[in-house]
Amino acid sequence: MLDVTRLRVLVAVARHGSVTAAAHALNYAQPSVSHHIARLEAETGTKLVQRAGRGIRLTDAGRLLAERATEVIGRLDAAENELAVFAGLRAGRLRLAAFPSALGTIVPAAAAILHERHPSVDLRLTEAEPPEAVRMLRAGYVDVALVFRHEAADGGRAGSRDAPSALGKAGMDDDPLPVTEQDDVREQVLLSEAVHLIMPDTAVCGGEPPLAPAVTELWPADLARLAEYRWIAGCDRCREHLLQQCASAGFTPRIAFTTDDFVAAQALVTAGLGVTLLPGLALRAARNPGVRTARLRGTRRCVVAVRYGEPPDPPATAVLLDALRLAAGGGAPSRAEAPSPEAVSVA
Repeated sequence: MLDVTRLRVLVAVARHGSVTAAAHALNYAQPSVSHHIARLEAETGTKLVQRAGRGIRLTDAGRLLAERATEVIGRLDAAENELAVFAGLRAGRLRLAAFPSALGTIVPAAAAILHERHPSVDLRLTEAEPPEAVRMLRAGYVDVALVFRHEAADGGRAGSRDAPSALGKAGMDDDPLPVTEQDDVREQVLLSEAVHLIMPDTAVCGGEPPLAPAVTELWPADLARLAEYRWIAGCDRCREHLLQQCASAGFTPRIAFTTDDFVAAQALVTAGLGVTLLPGLALRAARNPGVRTARLRGTRRCVVAVRYGEPPDPPATAVLLDALRLAAGGGAPSRAEAPSPEAVSVA
């Protein structure tokens, strides 16, 4: 059986890059760190570190073990916290990682609900995009990760103009909210929101409109009408949805600006520097009065709460999930998300 203390030492060496720095971080003497690494190598029968110039570096086996040890230690720390709050939520600590538009909308509302109902629970928030949030969850650094994913909607393939409408009075938020399990994580869909084409509002900014003023909805195939425009996209990891929608319209967008900041993206649009796609939460968090929106049919973005391990959830995590559900589903939809009875499609 591997010794947890020695695994912590290996993780510290991997994180800080040297025995000296790891010793300082752990408040150990340097020979003690070297001793723990040597004992861990003896336990595993594998060389974990090797000399590299005047320092050391992890071997492939060392990197693999350090990565797994990070998850194991994180889960142990999380278990200690869960046990501490198991009875009555006393002095509970909760850690939530969420992406920016959720931190600007759902999360503050949920935090207020949680504080009102359970004032002794200490909620810690971290901004993280979905891949990093899930890594933090697996490593035990957070209890819940809020992530998003894009999916086809309206009863057909995203990008198909002939897909039948599945929208009723309440729009896409009437879809069921499934709980799914994948490997060692469990997911709960909190909401399903529209994606919007963001254009300059010519009534405010002047100039020629990219689409006729009466158009408030369009299908991905209709994006071909904007093929000659410059586009504002997220980073290489975040722009996949935009590229897919434009590809379904038969063109590759001419990306002139890259930003993951939805406030900056709208400011660039109002300056006439391009057009972009944004989800409803981004507009709810901060909407620039100089932009005009048209809902993109055939696609949607789901916001998902992810937890690690087998059910049931610890009591503190359960009340956080309840607060997130209320915050995601409570109140009237914003103007950007609310379906309009006068909506006019490009088709």
